[in-house]
Amino acid sequence: MEFSFSVTGPPKVDLKDSYDVVVIGGGPAGLTAAIYASRARLSTLVINKGAAGGLVATTEWIENYPGFPEGVAGAELGRAMQTQAQRFGAEFFNGEPEAIDLAADPRILRLAGREIKARSVIIATGTTPKKLGVPGERELYGHGVSYCATCDGPFFADKELLVVGAGSSGVQESLFLAKFAAKITIVEFLATIQAEGILVERFKKTGKGSFLLNHEVLAIEGDRTVSGVRVRNRSSDEEKLIPAGGVFIYVGLEPQTGAFADQLKLDQWGYIEVDSDLRTSVEGVWAAGDVVSGATRQIAAAVGTGTIAAIEVEHYLSSEGAAR
Repeated sequence: MEFSFSVTGPPKVDLKDSYDVVVIGGGPAGLTAAIYASRARLSTLVINKGAAGGLVATTEWIENYPGFPEGVAGAELGRAMQTQAQRFGAEFFNGEPEAIDLAADPRILRLAGREIKARSVIIATGTTPKKLGVPGERELYGHGVSYCATCDGPFFADKELLVVGAGSSGVQESLFLAKFAAKITIVEFLATIQAEGILVERFKKTGKGSFLLNHEVLAIEGDRTVSGVRVRNRSSDEEKLIPAGGVFIYVGLEPQTGAFADQLKLDQWGYIEVDSDLRTSVEGVWAAGDVVSGATRQIAAAVGTGTIAAIEVEHYLSSEGAAR
């Protein structure tokens, strides 16, 4: 069975007719899988629609990844992982599959109008930011509404900003925004701050921000650009409009598994179910990283699952070759 994908660009390599392993996704899990697979002398193709590192590339600074005592820029880490995979021979396609059939043997993908066969597949498509689903969010996206402080923060110099979500992601990105913004208000639906304490301390020390807890965002207002955010106090039901020149939203993540919904077994939230060796419900197909059901969504954890998936693929292909 085939499922359509949007096409985002032409291939950056001369595609072969077949590969030992095709990795879908270029975040830490997918890039690690590519490093291990290509180093094991498996012909490896990575399909990635964005920057090297996936969501990691949009994170300004990472302090909890082992080996970098002073921290490392997310974009730099992503590029280094891709370069390492390329060093061992992994190839990269910049875009998305037009179609994919995981039930075929070998698996079949269509890239830039060409049919590519894969003896095995590792799905590491990761997640994307959840949307609030409130009036004004879609209409003002790119005109004051953003999901990436690292990408868009510099455009908001000296403006009053509102960040939605007081989890670690929201506070971490607010620290970056504090370099540019005049004032930052972090709005949280829950009555407590969910972020790590060290991040909260750093944010408070900027002297530019405050938390508005137990409040729900009702609408994002503005004509051509964001001018304010309407919120409701969940205790008193009182509504008010907070002036803001920009809104940055961090309210969770959604798995990128829509194309696999009728091909793989997913959990109730849409994440891919796997066994202890990261095998999916389809033979010859593994999943790794944040897209896996029950995953610990941290970079180091994603790297570990990428390692496991690639090693299991190598074992699978070795036994498959012996059987043939």
